[in-house]
Amino acid sequence: MKQQLIDSLKGFRLPRYAEITNVGLYLEQVARFVNTYLRQAGCAELTTSMISNYVKQKTIPGPVKKAYSADSIAYLMFVAFCKNVMSMEDMRMLEELQRGSYELPQAYDYFCAQFENVLQFVFGAKTELARIGMTDTPEKDILNNALLAAAQKIYLDACLRQLRDAQTR
Repeated sequence: MKQQLIDSLKGFRLPRYAEITNVGLYLEQVARFVNTYLRQAGCAELTTSMISNYVKQKTIPGPVKKAYSADSIAYLMFVAFCKNVMSMEDMRMLEELQRGSYELPQAYDYFCAQFENVLQFVFGAKTELARIGMTDTPEKDILNNALLAAAQKIYLDACLRQLRDAQTR
């Protein structure tokens, strides 16, 4: 069972900021893009209505002429993975802290690397967390704890899914 959980994350990698298209994606395309990564991690997918609500709540930047930028998609990736363990208000607060400390491409790439690191650790593919980045700040500690909580939730859901599957066989 443990090995199946570890294997379920093999090859999981979030796109880095430079890999997110900046030509502008429409709402349906954004949903498909983000849901590709949510599916790989075993998470619930986003609907276009959910994405529109995140824009209305000012959790992610809205589209320009109906097209979403790489910035919007980067923020949406964070929201998509942390929405089950944090309130929208708390996510907006973390995003505001990030904007005061780091440029979005750097902050997003750190999020990707650290989230992959934490998932591997929680699922048992690593015995300890790797050190990502050069600085230690309270903002990073808060983000790391949010990512750890999100990874624990993803792991718990995967374990329960595996148990349900075993019972139905």
